[in-house]
Amino acid sequence: MVKVIKPGLNSTIQDLGRFGYQDYGVPVSGAMDQYSAKFANALLNNDQNGAVLEMTMTGPTLKFQCHTLICVSGADMSPKLNDTELKLNTETAVNPNDRLSFGKLNYGFRSYLAVSGGFQSELKLNSRSMYKNVTSKFKIDSGDVLPIKESKQQELIKYSKIKFVSNIFNTNIIEVYKGPEFESLTSKQQKALFETEFTISNLYDRMAYQLEETLENSLSPIITSLVLPGTVQLTPAGNLIILMRDCQTTGGYPRILQLKESSINVLAQKFKGNSIRFGLVS
Repeated sequence: MVKVIKPGLNSTIQDLGRFGYQDYGVPVSGAMDQYSAKFANALLNNDQNGAVLEMTMTGPTLKFQCHTLICVSGADMSPKLNDTELKLNTETAVNPNDRLSFGKLNYGFRSYLAVSGGFQSELKLNSRSMYKNVTSKFKIDSGDVLPIKESKQQELIKYSKIKFVSNIFNTNIIEVYKGPEFESLTSKQQKALFETEFTISNLYDRMAYQLEETLENSLSPIITSLVLPGTVQLTPAGNLIILMRDCQTTGGYPRILQLKESSINVLAQKFKGNSIRFGLVS
């Protein structure tokens, strides 16, 4: 078990998502940066869909109540184990009463904690991803006890090495495909879309990121249609909204772009004031 001393800003249990229920209006959810979540699980020999703790900007303080192995990946929030700096992207053995805490955010925006065997929180609709009105809780709180499997193994037997690819933090290029309504844009609008450096506004969360700069828009709304994580919608006011992991399942705004899966991970590590540019995948 892991006891939550302090929850951090917005810490949630996430796996890779809840699939097969979008026709009922249930979002996919899942880890915002799935590359980092999968990497942490891989280092612990977990299933890639193992549930991890996603931490946003400000990390929690956790007290372990059993032996296990852990790995922290993604954003650097200055993790410490018992007040000793903890190296990112490496497995570490923890013992009962060990305390994991986080401090200054050095880069990125979301960090991931994996434990041996994955977090064993409630399973709803084949996923442990927290989401309001689906799971009993939609984020962790002080005093919560998070179930995990005990593992007294002090180190793992490894047959290969894997390296964390850090360009997820170093690039501002968001690779995209043309969306269903892309060709309805004028050539001028299409050109502006790829030549403008956009800024992330203060409207951003697990559901969507809205950009500050607008795109001149004369398109009519569409019949309510399927949207996915990574869909870029254009509102009547010219606002660009990039849907993220907790997005709704349908929408009525033109879908002008669709993010490449790896670019959702890149965007998930950015926040207000960061700049991005769209790059069309040929």
